[in-house]
Amino acid sequence: MSLLFGLAFGQTASLCAPSEYTIHVEKRECAYCLAINTTICAGFCMTRDSNGKKLLLKSALSQNVCTYKEMLYQTALIPGCPHHTIPYYSYPVAVSCKCGKCNTDYSDCVHEKVRTNYCTKPQKLCNM
Repeated sequence: MSLLFGLAFGQTASLCAPSEYTIHVEKRECAYCLAINTTICAGFCMTRDSNGKKLLLKSALSQNVCTYKEMLYQTALIPGCPHHTIPYYSYPVAVSCKCGKCNTDYSDCVHEKVRTNYCTKPQKLCNM
């Protein structure tokens, strides 16, 4: 009984929700960097310790991540681009989030921080 309560409460106790995030977008040919305010899924999800993996079924060894439940794409115009360049950038907007398996079709499932989210050109702000 306590095991069922723990499993049911674990999903509701997860702190996984849309969170504000700024993406910086540059194209080599364009004069400006665009700072886009959007939402991403971020937070804590309950996982199960895999120390006892020899005793448990594989389905009991889930490592859930905070991922998109529902998302949409928006497109922004990068200013200062020459006519021969496509000046549009499409990006995801998290509408709702869930704890679940990471889907590599639309998520970066690696937990390494890449320090490329900055501008090297003059910046323009895009509020969508």
